[in-house]
Amino acid sequence: MTRRAARHPSSSPVGPAGGPTEPLAVGSVLRRGLVALLLAGAVAWPVGAATSSPPMASSFAAAVQPAGEAPADDLWNFEDEEEVETWGTLLRDQGTDLALFAAFATLALVSFHRKSVPLKYVTLVAAVAYLGFYKSQLISVVNIYSAATGNLPVFRYSLAWYLFAGFTVVSTILWGRLYCGRVCAYGALTQLLDRVVPARLRLEVPPWLEHRAARIKYFLLGATLIYFLATSDIAAYRYVEPFWMFTLRSTPALWTALALLLLATVFVRNLYCRFLCPVGAALGLLSTLTVFRIKRWSECNTCKICEKACEWGAIQGPRIDMTECVRCDDCERLYADTAKCPHWIILRRTGA
Repeated sequence: MTRRAARHPSSSPVGPAGGPTEPLAVGSVLRRGLVALLLAGAVAWPVGAATSSPPMASSFAAAVQPAGEAPADDLWNFEDEEEVETWGTLLRDQGTDLALFAAFATLALVSFHRKSVPLKYVTLVAAVAYLGFYKSQLISVVNIYSAATGNLPVFRYSLAWYLFAGFTVVSTILWGRLYCGRVCAYGALTQLLDRVVPARLRLEVPPWLEHRAARIKYFLLGATLIYFLATSDIAAYRYVEPFWMFTLRSTPALWTALALLLLATVFVRNLYCRFLCPVGAALGLLSTLTVFRIKRWSECNTCKICEKACEWGAIQGPRIDMTECVRCDDCERLYADTAKCPHWIILRRTGA
């Protein structure tokens, strides 16, 4: 019987207790490493979930997301799809407002160029109903302040307002204060009021006083703009403009002031528009650039018919003050009246 040779103690692995151990197999090492990795992942998972998704997870979500579908964090399409904003959608959404104002502006221009009294009053009624009570939209001293400071509405969301403002500016440069005479809802209201109030209640303002009182609106324009620039408080417009009346929302004190203003208008026609309106003052300054002015005959140097007929105090002898003229058509209809205007009467008598 052959005896096995004894191993040298130093050649055998020694365990922790000093006894011999067997060498670790490769598979055992891999299994232990895998367990350690799993334990480390289990510990690290809550921290990673509380902060952000791992880069691998994000890349995977992007890779498996089909084209045109919801993002990976909304796989069930719970989020509302936002409509792409184009000029087509903007025009469609604002089409009604644009069409209504275009129709009103067309009516105003047709009534102006045809010098038709019935059409003029149809336009005034439309101004009160549409721009006044329906839209509650008038050019305000606040708009003048916004234009001076560059703080205007966003163009693509306010197309009808820019059409309105553009029409006001362009028509003033072309013909004068057409806005005041036909478009402004408050001015239209006072002109309609003028037609129902008995003439015997009217107080005629002397020319010397009228020309001085007309400067008040320029003072109010300057004072209001200075106040806005100094304080950025635009709420003060209610104290210099009665246009808020069309919103039917204000304080009892302002309603009382408005009632007094309308009562005074019974006796002094177009009182606010002639003497107090800052918007009228701004458009009066702009009307110094007016291209198409009212023509005058040589006989106008001595004739006083139109000067006496003018309800706005804009005619002074042979001169028409375009800063005060609102293109009401009264004098232009007189010019065309061959039975009343001395120009035509003299032509007939001289046979010219």
